Amino acid sequence: METTVDNNLITRPENILGRVITSAKIRDAVKGIKRIKRSHRQIKAENVFRKTIILVALATVVLVLGIMLTLILQSVLSVKASGIGYLWGKTWDPVRDIFGAYPFILGTILTSFLALFISIPFSFAVAIFLGEYYPKGWLPNLLKNTVELIAAVPSVIYGFWGLAVLVPIVRSFETKIGVAPVGLGIFTSSLILAIMIIPYAASLGQSMIKMVPANLKEAAYSLGATRWEVIRSVILPYTKSGLFAGILLSLGRALGETMAVTMVIGNTTLIPKSIFAPGNTMASVIANEFTEADHPVYLSALIELGLVLFLVTVVINLIGKRLTKQFTN
Repeated sequence: METTVDNNLITRPENILGRVITSAKIRDAVKGIKRIKRSHRQIKAENVFRKTIILVALATVVLVLGIMLTLILQSVLSVKASGIGYLWGKTWDPVRDIFGAYPFILGTILTSFLALFISIPFSFAVAIFLGEYYPKGWLPNLLKNTVELIAAVPSVIYGFWGLAVLVPIVRSFETKIGVAPVGLGIFTSSLILAIMIIPYAASLGQSMIKMVPANLKEAAYSLGATRWEVIRSVILPYTKSGLFAGILLSLGRALGETMAVTMVIGNTTLIPKSIFAPGNTMASVIANEFTEADHPVYLSALIELGLVLFLVTVVINLIGKRLTKQFTN
């Protein structure tokens, strides 16, 4: 065993090595204890977060079921008075207690789907422009902020704009094509709705397009594909489920819109003969007549109209989710 002498001090190497090993073991033990404590805190935080998420999800389900139950209970009088004929009844006459929701169901479906068909090309064009052609720069940022601002404008502002600007334009267009120049009607309200729902599909579509893997697009370009071919054969198939979800979100927004539609649709209880004729939607009838309901059956009929709107929205969303799964597969 070797020893060293330094100023009458004898140092043995094996003692130094032993102390170093012992210190390393102590540090490892301390780090292990800290990791255990940290892991314990993380586990507790994860459990709290998981329970919170479950409670929020259950609260959402309970809230939706509570809304539906309230609508059902408040509609009992109308169901007893009108029966199932309420859905296809063509006359709405509160004075004689005759309530038929068919004109309003038809008006809601016409305005919503027509607005959806008008908005889809613009929504997809904005999504492709911002997601693929010009994702960065001052012009894309300006366009993105403008599209987001469309969703932030109150619906009553759209109604005033429709009355002041859009109705005269539609009236002039109706005169040129030989239609009665009313201006107010299904077509005008569909145009207003189309403008209002563009941001929903455009924003979701833009996000989905940006998520397309770059290697897929680069592989298509390396094979000689043009920009249009890449969009048609790579980007659109890859993002079809997200794009369809954006369309579904836009449709749900259109079905429930009230104030803007009420101001430009004409508010008549007659069945619309064409898309240029005045009409009414379920939401606009409720907004116009709820404060005028002077007897229980009338009030119950309006609440049942809200229940029908709720069920129509649920059915359309279920069908849309089913189609989304088929597109994804």
